[in-house]
Amino acid sequence: MTPKKPDEPYWYAAYTKSRSEKKVLSRLTESGFEAYLPIRRKRHQWSDRLKWVEEPLIRSYIFIHVNERDYYNAINTPGLVCYVTFEGKAAPIPDRQIDMLKMLLHEGAEIEVSNERFAAGQKIIVVSGTLVGMQGEMVEYRGKKKVLVRLGTTGTNILVTVSLEIIEKE
Repeated sequence: MTPKKPDEPYWYAAYTKSRSEKKVLSRLTESGFEAYLPIRRKRHQWSDRLKWVEEPLIRSYIFIHVNERDYYNAINTPGLVCYVTFEGKAAPIPDRQIDMLKMLLHEGAEIEVSNERFAAGQKIIVVSGTLVGMQGEMVEYRGKKKVLVRLGTTGTNILVTVSLEIIEKE
């Protein structure tokens, strides 16, 4: 990543209080901050009904796009706990990773979230289809070939099922 400029915004991952992600997103946007909360639709079965619900893709995380000047103002939003840090500093997340996450959710890709540590695999790129240009690593997970997308320093991995015919070695 290039050296930071004070007025240039970067994406940062931040922890929220448990089950407060949507409230924090609302508070951040009302305060004029750009924030992103990846949401997925999931079917839940209760004893008396089956219902589609929207839930955060990564529990207790939200992504905030701020510059150095607004960095501390954003984290003081009620419901936010702290930035995700690496070696004591909040680690910026490249724009392309946030864009890829948005694209995966928009395209309805088969996504699985994992905090499991994966060894570095063969670097690949998707060469056709709706996910063209997406970069990641090829892994085998639960007996299936999947593309692994690491989300910066959050320790979270997104596993995407794609056809082997539409990927190439990078």
